[in-house]
Amino acid sequence: MKFAHVGIPTAQEKNWSAYLAESKLHITDAEADPFQIEWLKFEAGSPMPEELKDRAHLAYFVDDLAAELAGKTILIEPFSPMSGLKCAFIMHGEVPIELMQKV
Repeated sequence: MKFAHVGIPTAQEKNWSAYLAESKLHITDAEADPFQIEWLKFEAGSPMPEELKDRAHLAYFVDDLAAELAGKTILIEPFSPMSGLKCAFIMHGEVPIELMQKV
């Protein structure tokens, strides 16, 4: 497991790098931030869980997403937000964790 970024919800405008239409979510590029921060702005009516809308999440790259999900409390089932990436969210206590696998 390798640290990828911390995702922080915001209502402020940023230099958005992507828009995920199904999620009604704008995101910045964490790789472009010196502290690996990914800012998230949820539009009204976003179907994303409240746990992601009102608190920060940690994200990690994993080699085997299915294996990492085994026995965990899944917040969002695996999905592909963009080409070459498969993601899922779990809860670790009160903290949302994003697990990402390059495919």
